[in-house]
Amino acid sequence: MSKTFGPSRATAEFRGEFDVPISGLAALGGAVLLFGTNWPLTKIALAGGAGPLWFAEGRMALSALISMVLLAVLGRLKWPGKRDLPALLSVGLFQLAAFMALAHAGLAWVPAGRTSILSNATSLFVAPLAFFLLREPISTSQIVALGLGLGGVAVMLGPWAINWAAPGVLLGHIFLLAAAFCWAVAIVTVRRYPPRLSMLEILPWCFGLATLVLLPRVLFEAPGHWGAKGYAAVLIVGLIGGPFGTWCVMQAAATLPAIVSSVGFLATPIVGLLLATFWLGEPLHADLVVGGLLILSGVGVVAWPKRRRS
Repeated sequence: MSKTFGPSRATAEFRGEFDVPISGLAALGGAVLLFGTNWPLTKIALAGGAGPLWFAEGRMALSALISMVLLAVLGRLKWPGKRDLPALLSVGLFQLAAFMALAHAGLAWVPAGRTSILSNATSLFVAPLAFFLLREPISTSQIVALGLGLGGVAVMLGPWAINWAAPGVLLGHIFLLAAAFCWAVAIVTVRRYPPRLSMLEILPWCFGLATLVLLPRVLFEAPGHWGAKGYAAVLIVGLIGGPFGTWCVMQAAATLPAIVSSVGFLATPIVGLLLATFWLGEPLHADLVVGGLLILSGVGVVAWPKRRRS
């Protein structure tokens, strides 16, 4: 049995280890698949000339609309209450609005592939936040998983090959790390203050808030040139990938230990890179393969079922 590090063991469902629920892992898998698919679709739209912030605003507005219509049809559209505010604000402001703004700002100086990898490296911040703020114990297996995952990110990024003296490169990487930190804040907040409504029921309000927050900045950016591929991409991401992917993220964050969900999210850029290889013809280099295998090994460690103690 793994040794447990941390100031408290009360949050563990059985002694020394986390019991990882299958529903949480299913939500995590859905988030990785949907967000991994969103990335090459976004790249197709931006490569076709669509304005980055206009694309972000379009997908936020469409996601707000489709989730609101879906809940209204199901008879589950409800006004959020006081207990829902921490989750609503953290997801709407940090995971959606701030993440999108910072990731697109970093994209101006950092290549698209590195943007996808680094902006999803939430484990850099979730692990210490969960340890100190949530008092969640960290087992030896989780430390190993975190090391494997972050090692894979380092190999895929190849920081030794980056020209740090180039204009804007350092600032771009800071923006991407800030985006990952914002996502980590949302994960920890939802874990610490679960809403009264279900994650699905607060989704339209999160997207609506993000749409309003991004709007003032979007007005100062040129919309770009939208072709048929750009419109198709924003429709798919906004109506399918965005709302359902975000719901999966929120569900995973609420049901899984924070470090488990954050390590799992590291697999998102792997899906994006694989799809980009098949859809866009991007080369799959050895560093991407090795880094991807390390990340998947880390995900496997945290997802491996633990035997209950009597």
